[in-house]
Amino acid sequence: MYEVIQIVHSYWAYLVLLILTLATFNAIIKTLGKKSFGPQDFRISLFTLIVSHIQLLIGIVLYFVSPYFNVLLEKGMGGVMKNDTVRLYVIEHPLTMIISIVLITVGYSKHKKKLASNKKFRTIAIFYALALLLMLSRIPWNAWF
Repeated sequence: MYEVIQIVHSYWAYLVLLILTLATFNAIIKTLGKKSFGPQDFRISLFTLIVSHIQLLIGIVLYFVSPYFNVLLEKGMGGVMKNDTVRLYVIEHPLTMIISIVLITVGYSKHKKKLASNKKFRTIAIFYALALLLMLSRIPWNAWF
């Protein structure tokens, strides 16, 4: 079960990164170009929110069925913090991804309250770019390729 969920989590992550990158650059380009916020822009930002939350749910399931979680149960937090790999999978990666998804959620919520297109795009650009940078910083690249 762990392997299947891990594969789904890994492949879904490609989709999340692709859509988040698209939404971020869409917002940046349209902010600089002073374009109006249209239905397609709304859909892109909403789809980013949806796929990232699905990834979070898959990640939560993976977290609790992971063998790294057993290390936490057996050796405690001290044992986790002593091992770089276990610390990445049990503490750093999940915490950073949760913060990233919170940034996406806040950015999406804040953009809906803005009236001007430029402010909508700027809000999405800032929050989504921060989320993208955080995600890229804590992806376990050695396990991905």
